[in-house]
Amino acid sequence: MIECRRAQRTFADGFIADEVTDLWEPWMRHSDAVLEDQQLVEIVQQALSKRYKKSKTRGRPATPAEVVLRLLALKHMFNWSYDEMHREVRANLVYREFTRIGGGKVPDDKTMGRLARQLGPEPGENLHRRLVTIAQDKKIVRGRKLRVDTTVVETNIHYPTDSSLMGDGVRVLTRLMKRITGIAGAVGTKLRDRTRSVKLRVVEIARASRSKSEQGRERMKGMYEKLLAATAAVVGQAQRFAKDIAQGVKRSSDVMEQAALEGMKKELETMAPRVKQVMQQTRARVLHGNTHAEGKLVSIFEPSTEIIRRGKAKQPTEFGKMIKIQEAEGQIITSYEVYEKRLSDSKLLVPAIEVHLQRLGRIPDLVAADAGFYSASGEKTVYRMGVKKVSIPNRSTKSVARRKLQKKRWFKNGQKWRTGCEGRISVLKRRHGLNRCRYKGDDGMKIWVGLGAICDNLITMGRYLQEKPET
Repeated sequence: MIECRRAQRTFADGFIADEVTDLWEPWMRHSDAVLEDQQLVEIVQQALSKRYKKSKTRGRPATPAEVVLRLLALKHMFNWSYDEMHREVRANLVYREFTRIGGGKVPDDKTMGRLARQLGPEPGENLHRRLVTIAQDKKIVRGRKLRVDTTVVETNIHYPTDSSLMGDGVRVLTRLMKRITGIAGAVGTKLRDRTRSVKLRVVEIARASRSKSEQGRERMKGMYEKLLAATAAVVGQAQRFAKDIAQGVKRSSDVMEQAALEGMKKELETMAPRVKQVMQQTRARVLHGNTHAEGKLVSIFEPSTEIIRRGKAKQPTEFGKMIKIQEAEGQIITSYEVYEKRLSDSKLLVPAIEVHLQRLGRIPDLVAADAGFYSASGEKTVYRMGVKKVSIPNRSTKSVARRKLQKKRWFKNGQKWRTGCEGRISVLKRRHGLNRCRYKGDDGMKIWVGLGAICDNLITMGRYLQEKPET
């Protein structure tokens, strides 16, 4: 049974609340008051109730929705792991009071990980929208200004090379086949462990890649051919294992073990095609010299990861997803979006204004963005929508009138205000962990980015209300 809030406070809760009254950070008190909103708690309750048909009203008492919301907020406020969050909340009385756990038991890291996955990207988006509405009600944001920028959130993968990807594939497939053999026994296709020889090939290729000579390149080709042959053998073996399970050759009389075999069969059928794709792109690059293959796979665990080249000196190539962050005045993030495929920034300006209108109920007077968002047609559309001032530079213009426009005071002030979006992205990455997503899959990326934006807004709102309390 999933309740909105804890039904009854205990004596220990009251004792903790009295003892820590003067230990709260002022902004945290205001953020705590924002999280009291009933609609926020109900959004989380509805998301958690979808696990089973009647989990909202039946079953043993689960972690209340309010506690889940506050624990996740605290975790992403400080960029903790679930283990760190569990340890910190257990040891800190202020955090116990903030999360409404009081003297109760803190959910462990595995429980919180499961609850976060249950939350899902859509409830996360609904939570963010409700927070923006609260900020608007408290006069923190009015919607007169809009600034927008894009960045990349990396997926949690190692630097991809063809040899290491094949090594990952062989390791995962062999591990699954060993588990199947442990349950079904040595019937049907026999397991041959090639992980040691594959690992040696991967190490040899890494050493040979240091040589830039023609002889070294030819030698590396030969190593890749051996690695490809070994990987192909493992993939073929995995496919035969999956076929044996489907035909009932590898089976178990125990119901639970048979269910486990079916699950591992699905994993083999998922992983084998990915390893095949890695082999194809390796042959194309190493043996045929084609370095521009479309839809290149850079991780067998995060197959949707994109290769994004942004031309930065420190990190010219990033592996992850492009996201858009847009803000209004008051440093409130009014919208975020994770894109399945990277888009040109110039195509995102008009949709950003449409979202701004939808969320805040008005067209902004000023729109500011960097030069990547500029397009002549986009600027005309923005002015037709009712925007009064558009501060987006055109770096390649030869128009004298355009250069004069970009030297006007309001335009320069708009660009100065725009740079705050760079700072917001930096804060999201350093304070809230948006430099690298620790959740898996596309949904995990959306949840991670959404919780980062929500927690940043909570801190911003708390600090604003601390400095300018409501009248």
